[in-house]
Amino acid sequence: MSPWQHLTQQFHRPQQLPMGKNRSLTALKRFVSLFVVGITLSLAIVSCQQGTPNNPAATPGGASPAANKGNIELTLVSFAVTKAAHEAIIPKFVEQWQKEKGQTVTFNQSYGGSGSQTRAVIDGLEADIVHLALALDTAKIEKAGLIQPGWEKEVPKGGIVSKSVGAIVTREGNPKGIKTWEDLSKDGVKVITADPKTSGIARWNFLALWGSILKTGGDETKALDFTTKVYKNVPILTKDAREATDVFFKQGQGDALINYENEIILASQKGEKPTYSIPDVNVSIDNPVAIVDKNVDKHGTREVAEAFVKYLYTPEAQREFAKAGFRPVDETVAKEAEFAQKYPPVKTLFTAQDLGGWGEIQKKFFDDGAAFDKIQGSIKR
Repeated sequence: MSPWQHLTQQFHRPQQLPMGKNRSLTALKRFVSLFVVGITLSLAIVSCQQGTPNNPAATPGGASPAANKGNIELTLVSFAVTKAAHEAIIPKFVEQWQKEKGQTVTFNQSYGGSGSQTRAVIDGLEADIVHLALALDTAKIEKAGLIQPGWEKEVPKGGIVSKSVGAIVTREGNPKGIKTWEDLSKDGVKVITADPKTSGIARWNFLALWGSILKTGGDETKALDFTTKVYKNVPILTKDAREATDVFFKQGQGDALINYENEIILASQKGEKPTYSIPDVNVSIDNPVAIVDKNVDKHGTREVAEAFVKYLYTPEAQREFAKAGFRPVDETVAKEAEFAQKYPPVKTLFTAQDLGGWGEIQKKFFDDGAAFDKIQGSIKR
């Protein structure tokens, strides 16, 4: 028996009402009370029916298609220096998705050192998409069970969506004549760079220094000696690339800054006038993007998250990366006159794979007690 039928029977059942002048008033009160209860139960029944599996308006998690159609939230977690590019790309994607799907997408954005961002995601920051400084960080999230194996095969370019090279920035007029990696090891030169323990770019910087010796005929012993000399010239290790730039430009510390080429270009767009060089022997700084499978499935955002990742590879998005200082991964964009002139080719360009891949690199250089820790332990400050 439905609640409404039960109520109807209650209403029509003979009632033992008191005799006398209060009888009419009592009957009226009872009628009003039953009427109110009836309305409340009717609304409750409708509400329950909307949540039943047989009702097409109901969806897992209690969100209806109408609600999803109106607004979808994505959380993008990325490394610090991509902020300018993403803030230009996201509105374009939001507009396109609105036109194609009739849905409004809003983005929660988080930027910081790649290593720190990786730990935050593993520790519970529910990113739908991660765009990190190096594949090693993405692999850590995969190992934590948040990203499914084979993520790099789901999108173009092996998952690499932006790239750069190492740059050396000097003071105006370059008073100490610093142009190459070798110049950074000279006595009296103060070098600003980030900490490889917290920053992805700092690991690339380390590889640029180490690889510059191996790619010019030197051996591992010479590479260790050279890299140690450079880090002896580092008065402070910042937590990420953005802080390193601020220490150099805003605080005026150091004679040279090692950073992404894109970060230096971005600084020039903000009014700085950096003097910098791109060493002829350099590392290809490859930045991957990935869907965080566990989180998109939890949030019900897989479709739009995958669409955004694919959009990052379009010429429209790649141009925004290029404007923000990143070298395009789209060959047609890279050949456009504006960007071909802006990003001249590097004579000797090597990759992380040339140094054994990130698994070997991490174990050899950046694990606790590995080469970087030994270098730091040998330096007296």
